[in-house]
Amino acid sequence: MGRILDDPMGFARLTYQPGLRQKEALQTLLGHVTRLLTQYSDGCLLVDQRLMDPFTPEEQVYVLEQWLPQAAQDGGYRYGAVIVAHNVFARLATAMVVTAARDLPMTYCYFDDEAEAVKWLLQQQRMLQ
Repeated sequence: MGRILDDPMGFARLTYQPGLRQKEALQTLLGHVTRLLTQYSDGCLLVDQRLMDPFTPEEQVYVLEQWLPQAAQDGGYRYGAVIVAHNVFARLATAMVVTAARDLPMTYCYFDDEAEAVKWLLQQQRMLQ
């Protein structure tokens, strides 16, 4: 369903895989992302959604109401560089979550190109130093 990496460039990386997600597995995956974010003082996360299937309504509620607030509070999540999904419905589902989360202390930027996403995250890191 997804993979989490400690990117050698100094940020957390979440890569979604295609296919259906089990609720508990998604919660576990995102919990690991939060724990990895605690290792970085800058709160930067690269989210690769290129192959992701759309979030279900239940997943949208979980991400919005539980995971994002917890990731911001416990993991220091502040900056998300999102490589957008090929699936237009996945893009829409993500946009709905991000729009609803506008009161959280996070900044998102969307990219079609991974190199541009990485460049933007590294700029955020430099601004925080």
